Amino acid sequence: MHQATRILNSHLAGLLVLLLFSCRQEASKETKGPIPGEPFRFTLEVGEAKVEAELAAKPEEREKGLMYRNSLADGKGMLFVFEQPGPQKFWMKNTRIPLDIGYFSPDGKLLEVHAAQPHDLSGAPSRSEKVKFVLELNRNGFREMGIRMGDSMDLKEISRALRERGLDPSKYGLP
Repeated sequence: MHQATRILNSHLAGLLVLLLFSCRQEASKETKGPIPGEPFRFTLEVGEAKVEAELAAKPEEREKGLMYRNSLADGKGMLFVFEQPGPQKFWMKNTRIPLDIGYFSPDGKLLEVHAAQPHDLSGAPSRSEKVKFVLELNRNGFREMGIRMGDSMDLKEISRALRERGLDPSKYGLP
């Protein structure tokens, strides 16, 4: 009888381990949000164009930007979101690829685009004093994607992306 109890206990223990493992797998499938260490990407509409944008909303993300990248695929870019509107100046320290830098108003309208050269430390200052969003694309990316001055980005998409990242859109002045 003693050996039968040990066999039963070992089977129950094995079943319990199997059950716990399967529950853990199910929980991990339902987890939402960014994968740690991976850039958070979302689809951003700007005018009629769709950009697969990496979101740079935290200070350390905005500081790093597209540094150390050897390439950027067509149709992809990085969206910088600031808590408060103001003048912006983007430089190209450790940035290996030529970019276009688009400055956007708090209501999401494209105000100006600047061409930026790799490793240029002089920066590309905005003429506008009220820049809330900055979108970096490959050189000539705005023209090639048909994005023109005055085109607007979808602020609801940005709010949704911030929420998916676990950030509060209201801290960025968004609904």
